[in-house]
Amino acid sequence: MSFAQQAPPGAGDVDLARAHPIAAWLSTSFSCLLVLLALLAPDEFSRLTPGAFVSVPLEGLLWVALLLILPRRATSVAAAFVGVALGLLVILKLLDMGFLAVLARPFDPLLDWKLLDDAMRFLAGSVGAVPAVASLAVAVALCTALVIFVTRSVQHLSGLVVRHSSVAAHAVVILVVTWLTCALLAIQIVPGVPIAGKASADYLRTRAHPAATGQRDHQSVSVAGPDAFESIPAKDLLTALSGKDVIVAFVESYGRDAVEDPEFAPHVGAVLDAGDHRLRNAGFASRSAYLTSPTAGGSSWLAHATLLSGLWIDNQQRYDDLASSHRLTLTKAFRRASWRTVGVMPGNDSAWPESGSIGYDQVYGAQQMGYQGPRFSWATMPDQYTLSRFERTERSSRHRQPVMAEITLVSSHAPWEPIPQLVSWSEVGDGSVFDTMAAAGDPPEAILTRNPTRVRAAYRTSIEYSLSSLISYLETYGDDNLVLVCVGDHQPSPIVTGHGASRDVPISIVARDQSVFDRIASWGWQQGLKPDAQAPVWRMDAFRDRFLTAFGTAGTANQAPPLTAGKVGVRVR
Repeated sequence: MSFAQQAPPGAGDVDLARAHPIAAWLSTSFSCLLVLLALLAPDEFSRLTPGAFVSVPLEGLLWVALLLILPRRATSVAAAFVGVALGLLVILKLLDMGFLAVLARPFDPLLDWKLLDDAMRFLAGSVGAVPAVASLAVAVALCTALVIFVTRSVQHLSGLVVRHSSVAAHAVVILVVTWLTCALLAIQIVPGVPIAGKASADYLRTRAHPAATGQRDHQSVSVAGPDAFESIPAKDLLTALSGKDVIVAFVESYGRDAVEDPEFAPHVGAVLDAGDHRLRNAGFASRSAYLTSPTAGGSSWLAHATLLSGLWIDNQQRYDDLASSHRLTLTKAFRRASWRTVGVMPGNDSAWPESGSIGYDQVYGAQQMGYQGPRFSWATMPDQYTLSRFERTERSSRHRQPVMAEITLVSSHAPWEPIPQLVSWSEVGDGSVFDTMAAAGDPPEAILTRNPTRVRAAYRTSIEYSLSSLISYLETYGDDNLVLVCVGDHQPSPIVTGHGASRDVPISIVARDQSVFDRIASWGWQQGLKPDAQAPVWRMDAFRDRFLTAFGTAGTANQAPPLTAGKVGVRVR
């Protein structure tokens, strides 16, 4: 038949209603329920309550009204279009729900597809390659089924409206009057949830203005602008650290909550306090504060790039722009000043083409670490092995140039179980000493069924292990010519911190040489490894400029930009 002769949506259900009235009733009820859930569903787990579904959705009323005025032959196409759109809207809400739960931000439709590969590698490292691929296949199948079922439900209900237009028109008038009355009087059955709802419209309006929710903009970092440090001669860079080895150690998921949350602070604080005492006995001193990270819950590379570049790198587009630029990173500054620069990245088990733009002479990924022990869930190796391997490879030789190393410690990466234990440094060897530890505790996939209390306890224990590894390393291998910058990359996911946590992370500088601390006296950082609530807070992108200014010659300070909070110039693509 021609398009003009086609039956309206749901016309085929008439025979079903006559032959099987109960089945037809169940089909209609299911369609109504599915469409209502799709229209009213929130985009956050915390708002996924029965009360969220007691509203009368304005969008549904408008759709019924539109069906009543559309030409009959156009309703089929319109119903299919609206059904697919509503199904995709539900998928977008589900993505937001997952991103908010893990990364404390909504899903970015333009930039976050690039994270699929990282998500798959995380799953493969945590639960195995086959379960990871199976999970992806199931997710694709469920999303496809969701769009099909929502579309079919919209078509079915639209057919009922078209066939019973008179009844539908009266119902719409009554419901619109009721909706307007409830809206004007702000009537609520459940506190905080209006009967007159327009959840999907509000959601889409917020989506159209991402700044209102703190979502990333799609501007790219201006890395081509003037950089006062770029023109400083090599002989004037980092002169106050001449002859010293400098380690910038990023501790995965080491956020402010680790030292302030009442559930974590007593335990993590005890490790830091004991570490202070032990390091003082070894001749070390330390100063600490907080930095505000550009990310939370994951995407650690954004924080690494921000600290090293002095630019606010809070999305993948900005990271890609930095990687294709000639920006003077801290690593490049050390290399220009005659340090050997290395990146120790045990979490990298694939190619990392962006590493060249950061300024490393050598990158040690997981395959270059010589580790013969077991994986600890996502973490390819324990932090103690990472530090031991770095020491043997880079610092053990007497005749060498000073080394600047960025070291990523991954034992505190989700899913936070199993967790290794410290052994004697002389026993670390090739890592096989850790064989029995990886089998302890629940398998990593059990994080899906663990209660939040268990997850939080595992997170706390992992942070204690990572910090203990660093403290023990300094005790064992530290000398007068070693300077450590220990910094968290970001707060853990909201399953640990809850929603609304700050993005602050602790940072500490540890050294034996008092002149190091004389150089940063004006920073106002607190003594010890544990900053308190009154400690200074900088944006993470302020660190590069302040560090280069503090440890350069007197001329460097004169040429450096003002020490603001690290505001970043941007250009719109």
